[in-house]
Amino acid sequence: MAESISRIALVRDDPWLEPYEQDILDRLARCMDSISDITNSSGSLRAFAKGHDFFGFHYDSKKKGWWYREWAPGAEALFLIGDFNDWNRESHPLTRIDHGNWEIFLPGADALQHEQRVKVRVVGSGKDQDRIPAYIRRAIQDPVTYDFSGQIWQPKQSFSWSDKGFSLNSMDAPVIYECHTGMAQEKEGVGTYREFADNILPRIHYLGYNTIQMMAVQEHPYYGSFGYHVSNFFAPTSRFGTPEDLKYLINKAHGMGIAVVMDVVHSHAVKNLSEGLNEFDGTEDQYFHPGGRGEHPGWDSKLFNYGKREVQQFLLSNLSYWLEEFHFDGFRFDGVTSMLYHHHGDVSFDHYDRYFKEGVEWDAITYLQMANELIHQIRPDGLSIAEDMSGMPGACRKVEDGGLGFDYRLGMGIPDYWIKLLKHKQDEEWNIHEMWGTLTNRRWLEKTISYAESHDQALVGDKTLAFWLMDKEMYWHMSADDTNPVIDRGMALHKMIRLFTAVLGGEGYLTFMGNEFGHPEWIDFPREGNGWSYKYARRQWSLVDKPELKYHYLNDFDKAMVELITEKNILGALPAVQLNMDTNNQVMIFERNNLIFAFNFHVSNAIADYGFVVPMAGSYRILLDSDATQFGGHGRIDDSVAHHTMVDTHGNAKLSVYLTNRTVLVLERIES
Repeated sequence: MAESISRIALVRDDPWLEPYEQDILDRLARCMDSISDITNSSGSLRAFAKGHDFFGFHYDSKKKGWWYREWAPGAEALFLIGDFNDWNRESHPLTRIDHGNWEIFLPGADALQHEQRVKVRVVGSGKDQDRIPAYIRRAIQDPVTYDFSGQIWQPKQSFSWSDKGFSLNSMDAPVIYECHTGMAQEKEGVGTYREFADNILPRIHYLGYNTIQMMAVQEHPYYGSFGYHVSNFFAPTSRFGTPEDLKYLINKAHGMGIAVVMDVVHSHAVKNLSEGLNEFDGTEDQYFHPGGRGEHPGWDSKLFNYGKREVQQFLLSNLSYWLEEFHFDGFRFDGVTSMLYHHHGDVSFDHYDRYFKEGVEWDAITYLQMANELIHQIRPDGLSIAEDMSGMPGACRKVEDGGLGFDYRLGMGIPDYWIKLLKHKQDEEWNIHEMWGTLTNRRWLEKTISYAESHDQALVGDKTLAFWLMDKEMYWHMSADDTNPVIDRGMALHKMIRLFTAVLGGEGYLTFMGNEFGHPEWIDFPREGNGWSYKYARRQWSLVDKPELKYHYLNDFDKAMVELITEKNILGALPAVQLNMDTNNQVMIFERNNLIFAFNFHVSNAIADYGFVVPMAGSYRILLDSDATQFGGHGRIDDSVAHHTMVDTHGNAKLSVYLTNRTVLVLERIES
C-alpha cells in the first residue's frame, strides 16, 4: 500500500514533513494492514467492533435461555455467580471454547432476571477472585459495603427514541458546553441524568450551545477521579441513574438540536482488581502491557496493549456500543498525548523527530486510526475530538491522507496561556502580538477547538478565569449596585478573553458549565481532606438567576457571543486577518467572515476617534459591545450610531469608532 502512494497529502501540504514521509506512509500501511486482517477474519471493521454482541450477557430467543461469554485466556476455570444461584461458587462453571473464550448457557427465560446482581469467579495463576464481567452493561455499588457488582439489565420495555431526524450535518461548527452530570445541580449531592435533562439542558439551549460534552459517563469506582479511572467500560455510571435515564437525556438534547459528545477514556484504566480489568484472568498482560510499560506513573493506572487484537476489539466495540445503543454523536478522546508516546508526553515537542522517531507508540496510533475510521463509518456526521497537547502532525487529517482521522483537537495551550498571563504579567505588560500568535498558532488544515478554560482550569489546585481575575472580591462585591475596580476589571477582561478565544483560536469553541457566568469557586469532589463534602462539587445556578447580582451580566454576554459566532458562522469561516495592531494602545483589530473585531485591552486609554483601514467601504453597525450596560459595562458607546467609512490619502477605506478601554466591539458592514 505504502509504495503505491506518491507524495501523500499530509506531506504535500506541509513540506517540513518531507523527511518523515516514510514514517507517515508506514503508519498508514500499518493501519490499512490491520483493517485488512480484521476484514479477512471478521468481514469488516464494523462487524469486528460488535464484540459486545457476543461477549457478556445475552438472551437467546430461539433457544429460550441466556448466554454469558468472557475472554479470559489465562484463566484455569470460570464460574458464574450471583443472585440467580444464591452466589453458589461451584454450580455454574463456564466451558472453555476457542481463542481463550469461555461460555455458559442458562436455559429458561427466567434463568437470569432484570436487576439481578452477578459476578464471575476467576481461577488462575494461583488466584481465586470474584470479578465484574468485562462487558457488563451496568454496575452498581452496595450502599452499605460499597462493593461493586455487575447487574443484569434487561428491562421489559426498550427505550423509545424520538430523535431519528437529528443530524450534525446542519451544524456549521461545534460550540461545546462541557458538563459533568453529577455536579450539575445546586444541591450538595450527586445530580442525576434526568435532573440534568430537565434542569440544565434548557439553560444550555437558551445560551445557544449546539453540543454538550459529557464527562464521567463510563463507570468509575472513585467519584473524585472525575470519571478518569474507568472500571466498567460498557456501563454508564449508576451514580446518575439508569441507562434509560441517560438515553432520556440524550434524546431530549437531540430534540433541542443539541449534539451529545462523550468523553471517552481509552487512554488508561483503573488498577482496582475487584472492579476493573486489571489481572482479570489472573495474569498481568491480558488487557494491559506487563511490567512497567503497563503502568502510568503519573496517573497510577493501567495502560492498554493496543497491539493485541482482543484489546482492539474490546475498545472498538466500546465505541460502537456507545454510538449505537445510546445515540452519542461522537467522542472526545481523553489523554491522546499519553497514548501516542511511550513517555506519555513528558518531553518538549521542539523537533519533528519527537513525533516520528522518538518514543512513538505505533500500536496506539494504529488503534486511534482504526477508531476514527470506525466512528465515521457508523456516523459519517459524527464528531471525534483529540485531547492532544503534543501537536502530532496529521492528528486531525483523514487517515487516507496520512493522518490519525480526528475531526478536531483541543487547543490545550490556549487556557494555559491565559492562566500564565494572569498569574505573571500586569495588564500593562500584555503583548498583543504574543496574544495573536498564541491564539492563531495551529496546524494548517487541522481544526482546533479553542477554549479559555475547561474543567481542568477549575479543579482544586488551580482557579477559574473569574477567580484569577477577581478572587475573593467576588464574595463581597458582586451586587449589581456595588462599584468595585477589581470586579469592573475582572468582568471586562472575562468577556474580552472569552470572545477573543472564541473567534480567533480555532474552528470550534468550548466552555465548562458555570464558567460562562463566572462561577466563583473551584471544583473539589468529596474526599477525606474536605470531610467528604459536596459543597464544591456542584454549580450555584442561583447566582446567575438573581438579577440583583452581576453574574447574569456575564451570562447574558455569553449568550450574545454564542449567538454571534453561530449565526454568523465565524468558526466555520477562514482564519482571521489582521487589520490593525497598535501596541501603544494595546488595540488589536481583525476581520473574520466579514465581521470586524476591535479589541482594546488598555487599562485606561479610551480613544474617541480611533481610525483603522477596513477591507470594504460602506456603513458599519455595532453587533456586539462588551461595555454595554446590559452586559455589566459602563455604557460609554452609543451602539445605535452607524459608522461610515472615509477614503484616506492612500485610497483605503477607513473607519473611525469610539474605542473605550477594556472593550471589544464587533461591527458588521450594512451597505456599500
